[in-house]
Amino acid sequence: MRARNVLFLGGVALLATIVFAQSTEQNELPAAPSAVQQQSKPQTPATPPQANPSQEPTQPQTAPPAEQPATESPKSQSSKTNDTSTANPSEETAPTIFRTVNEVNVVFTVTDKHGRYVKDLKKNDFKVLDDTKPADEIRSFHNETELPLQVGLLVDASNSVRDRFKFEQESAIEFLNQTVRPKYDKAFVVGFDATPEVTQDFTDNTELLSRGVRALRPGGGTALYDAIYYACRDKLMKAPQTGPVRRALIVLSDGDDNQSHVTREEAIDMAQRAEVIVYTISTNIVGSRNKGDKILERIANASGGRPFFPFQITDVANAFAEIQDELRSQYALSYKPADLKADGRYHSIEILAQNHKNLRVRSRRGYYAPAQ
Repeated sequence: MRARNVLFLGGVALLATIVFAQSTEQNELPAAPSAVQQQSKPQTPATPPQANPSQEPTQPQTAPPAEQPATESPKSQSSKTNDTSTANPSEETAPTIFRTVNEVNVVFTVTDKHGRYVKDLKKNDFKVLDDTKPADEIRSFHNETELPLQVGLLVDASNSVRDRFKFEQESAIEFLNQTVRPKYDKAFVVGFDATPEVTQDFTDNTELLSRGVRALRPGGGTALYDAIYYACRDKLMKAPQTGPVRRALIVLSDGDDNQSHVTREEAIDMAQRAEVIVYTISTNIVGSRNKGDKILERIANASGGRPFFPFQITDVANAFAEIQDELRSQYALSYKPADLKADGRYHSIEILAQNHKNLRVRSRRGYYAPAQ
């Protein structure tokens, strides 16, 4: 009888040990990648639009790819099981690394008085003003004619452009065929009316991009600012990169907006944060500038891009050709501001061409300092 009781108690103890070990091992498993990223993600320096999340443009195809669950080899799992008595669960979370950013990167173009691109200038030909103060140092300078491109094509698919939509599609396809270099550049296509819709995600395959453009169908209202905000924040800013790239967004629209949840200035702010140059091509061909054209001009100029106003529908193709030429005629520099504090404040940028008369430099108007 005593032996039976001893065996029974031993079995209970063994079972409790197994249950405790399993529970401990489960608690030691790392959090899902998305949860770790959420904890360690730095805060955006300035206040983003306070739109209701449920109102922000969403589309199933446009969501970032789902992260795969974290997996570990049997060896690492076994090691964790053996160390459960001493491991601290908080130590299993990926550490958050903070890095102070003390330089600013700017991509810009230089033209002469006739509007022709000047491509042979040197570092000493430029002076940088940050909030009207000369920069402490220009740390790097490059003539970036061959820098890889990340390009977004944003096409207004609202009812207001229905009558000229087919020609605009063909012009956009020709631009992508001429601009995107296989295994080097990447582009995506977004059509928008009341909401943005990705018809082709990032790819270097021009055939797929052409299909994406042809898949666009006009109809519905217009949410231009939402579309720009989405393309900069959720596509270009989040695009993976292994080195320096040029980010550009080409917007083909009449500039009218009647359904956005963010404002024009919030869309511009997001383009500046994502370091995206925005080129706008107006689809208004009435021969005079209207309110929509002024909006397109404001967006392009604030980001360091350029607005185009074709007088007739056939000029749209010429605008695309000029954008392609400009993307291959840019400079890039990085500089250290004289007084950069981690306060999230907006700083103006002005680049001056020294020692040369009648040269015009076009770049983004400013940036936001990192937040503390």
